[in-house]
Parts: sequence; C-alpha cells; structure tokens
Amino acid sequence: MRGPTFGSGRGSDLPQCSRGEGLDKRTWMVRRRKVVEHAWVSWVANLMIQADAADRGNVRSLSDWLEREAPRRAEARPDVCGNQARGVGTLQTLTNPEANHWGGGKNPECEVWAGALNHADLDALLTQIRAVPWRYPQRVQVFLMDQEESYFRLYMFRDGTWNQYAPPPPPDADDQHAW
Repeated sequence: MRGPTFGSGRGSDLPQCSRGEGLDKRTWMVRRRKVVEHAWVSWVANLMIQADAADRGNVRSLSDWLEREAPRRAEARPDVCGNQARGVGTLQTLTNPEANHWGGGKNPECEVWAGALNHADLDALLTQIRAVPWRYPQRVQVFLMDQEESYFRLYMFRDGTWNQYAPPPPPDADDQHAW
C-alpha cells in the first residue's frame, strides 16, 4: 500500500488514500496533526554492510528498497490514511576515496556502506539482505545495532548459510556489566 497522493486531477490539494477515497480537509488535518505530533519519536537501528566492489549494484538496490519499500516496526505510526508507512532510510558509502574520514594516511581497501534507519523492521531487513543475489556472498558482512543495544550483531554467509556470529544479548539485558 502507498501513502496519500495529493490532488485528484481537479485542482484539489487534499490527499487521496490508497483505497481511492479522498479525505475532507478537516479529517486530513486531524490525522496529519496526529502523525506530526508523534513524528519526533524515533527508533534508530545502525546498519553497516561490507561487501565486494562487484556487489555495489546490489547494495544500491538494497538502499533503494530501504528508502521506498522497507516495512517499519509494528509500533511505528501509520500515515494520514491509516496505512503502515514504508521506507526507513538509505545507505551511504563510508569508503569513498574522495571523502575519506578514516584515520591513517591511506584510503580503506574495502567497501563499507552505512545508514541510521528509523523504525526499521529488522527481521524484514535481514530477510531482504539474505535474499539479495550477491555475486560474492561469502564477502558480505552485516553489522546491525538496534536502539538501546550497546553492541553490533554480526551476520555473514558461511557454507551457503546465513548466520549471526555475534554473541546473543547478556542474560539480563539491563546489566551492562554482564559481558
């Protein structure tokens, strides 16, 4: 489902919901205010992906999916038409030689992309990454840290299988000294 589209071809600037029904201005304003009032509440997941240079196109496609189609967490607010909003962010390269922010006198010799994703459904994200037709899956590493976590989880393909290699959370997630 898509969010509202503005205009009906008759000069209207009111949104039309994906079901094709237009909203009157008052209803739209009330719904929009509710969305805006809760827009400041975020849930950020940090994502880094290392992949072979031959997989740049796959990472770009994944970034496009994140921006336009990626589902949000169940707790995320719907759009003004009541649809579950989609799109959680994008990926940018961290290893562009023209914009090297790394320490040392050399450029990195790897391909790393990163993004801060808002309200991302992490299970859907990991399913999408696993489904990408990677040219060199054995070189793909995914570092993922959800909000309120203090460590990255590491995912990799090994022997044709997708696995998490970082340890699970401590027995008492509130105990930061359990590690």
